[in-house]
Amino acid sequence: MNGFDALYEKAKDRVQALSELPSSKEESIEEMLEDKGFERRDFMKWAAGITAMLALPAQFTPLFAEAAKLADRVPLVWLHMAECTGCSESLIRSDSPTIDSLIFDYVSIEYHETLMAAAGWQAEENLDNALEKYKGRYILLVEGGVPTANNGQYLTLGAHGKTGLSIVTAAAKDAAAIFSIGTCSSFGGIQAAAPNPTGAKGVDKVVSQPVINVPGCPPSETNIVGTLMHFLLFGTLPALDRYSRPKWAYGHRIHDLCERRGHFDAGEFVESFGDDGAKDGWCLYKQGCKGPYTFNNCSTERFNQGTSWPVQAGHGCMGCSEPDFWDTMGPLEKPIKSHLVMGLNSTVDKVGTVLLTATVVGIGAHAVASMFMNKKDEKEG
Repeated sequence: MNGFDALYEKAKDRVQALSELPSSKEESIEEMLEDKGFERRDFMKWAAGITAMLALPAQFTPLFAEAAKLADRVPLVWLHMAECTGCSESLIRSDSPTIDSLIFDYVSIEYHETLMAAAGWQAEENLDNALEKYKGRYILLVEGGVPTANNGQYLTLGAHGKTGLSIVTAAAKDAAAIFSIGTCSSFGGIQAAAPNPTGAKGVDKVVSQPVINVPGCPPSETNIVGTLMHFLLFGTLPALDRYSRPKWAYGHRIHDLCERRGHFDAGEFVESFGDDGAKDGWCLYKQGCKGPYTFNNCSTERFNQGTSWPVQAGHGCMGCSEPDFWDTMGPLEKPIKSHLVMGLNSTVDKVGTVLLTATVVGIGAHAVASMFMNKKDEKEG
């Protein structure tokens, strides 16, 4: 049996195990989607798209669709720490429902402060009950960095005034899996920017269990739901890079798949916002685009139901899915010169924190050579 056959059998066993768990919904996912105007064909196209995005063969599509139908069998607990709720907004805010957002709605969400009606004592009781009732079964999703200074006193929550630190560590104890949603919970985010007086850290720095990081400020709804669906289908963590990010989503640099890459290679750069180059969609590297140093799939998955993403809209990538990007990727609208960030020519497996000097020289040499050849061609023309 080859690797894919073994993986397929594992997925089949997982789907069978999920089907034997009690359902928390009165209507099936097909009925729910039909009520929202989606046909079975739309659902299967969505399943095929997610399967391809996860780099799985097409034969996994029917299994993936079956797993999605059983999404209500896995309870979710979503905690908010030090953050802006932008990651939740990324998932639930749209001008019309998407299959991604509806699938998330279909999952059994046992606790989510933004979405639930309960507050105060009742909310705390709901959380305690969920952690006890679904012990060992629930998926814990955390949004926001975790302040640790002064024993976590920089963030207290609820009627009992518990610290965010104590809530996260207690919830992590019996979770089947832990996802850090967004850059704040993955790496600390802006709260962890120097001098970081609250001691904000990513979730993986305050719990002992394995954590899957889904960074971005915010991450796309596809990356959130895709990561959740991978665990739903296989019951295990996906392949991760050295920063515990799923390789299927964070395995390539934005620069590699950017629609403006051809202009970079041709030495065609926006010199100032609003110039002719900007109007013609030229490369934004000189305006501070951090795409060469950022691993994410924004350029292929995009945001707002796949409508657009920052570079398409005319502003460079700011590297928000990378650790410590507030400190290492600035200034925002200027090329990096001497900060410590990832090498341009590194692979996602070998990426490390190194001096950028050689990288900038490499980019600069390429850019200068491209511009020189471009100007030469213009003169000869």
